[in-house]
Formats: sequence, C-alpha cells, structure tokens
Amino acid sequence: MGGPNLCCCWQNLWYSTHFWGPVANWGLPIAAISDMKKSPEIISGRMTFALTCYSLLFMRFAYKVQPRNWLLFACHITNECAQLVQGGRLINYRMEKKQA
Repeated sequence: MGGPNLCCCWQNLWYSTHFWGPVANWGLPIAAISDMKKSPEIISGRMTFALTCYSLLFMRFAYKVQPRNWLLFACHITNECAQLVQGGRLINYRMEKKQA
C-alpha cells in the first residue's frame, strides 16, 4: 500500500519549502487567535489591515502555485478569519468609545 514512492514523496515534502514555509507562517494566525483574549485597545488597525491583505494575496498564491500548497492555503485562510475578527473587535471598541 503506497510503496516506496509514497515514502520518497513524504521525504521530499519534509525537506521542501512547501512544508516549512507554511509551518513558519502558522505563527501569524496563532498570535492573532491568542490576542483575541486581550483588550481590543492594543489592536493596531493598520497592522490588521496589512495582515488581512497579505493573507488574501498568499491564499491566491497558495492556490495558483503548482502543485497547490494546501497547507499554506489553510494557514492563510485561518489568519484571514482571525484578522477579520480582530478588525471587527477594533471597530466595535472604537464605536463604543465614541458613544461613551
């Protein structure tokens, strides 16, 4: 089942940027998700916007590159969602502050 070619394929993946690039990128969504427990006053609107654009661009790249890099795509879609939540938290915080 799988044979020697499957083992070789996994070894090639292990030593490639198709694996280590996305693994390194997982720090972004992990940080954004952990920041959701903190006060919204520490959120940088500019950085959130920049990371939202960055993840959109790299989701497209991960889909278009051949072979498709689904690990990178998953990382950036997770970061995109996390940044959108952070952006929503910032907007709500600023609107509540303005009303008070």
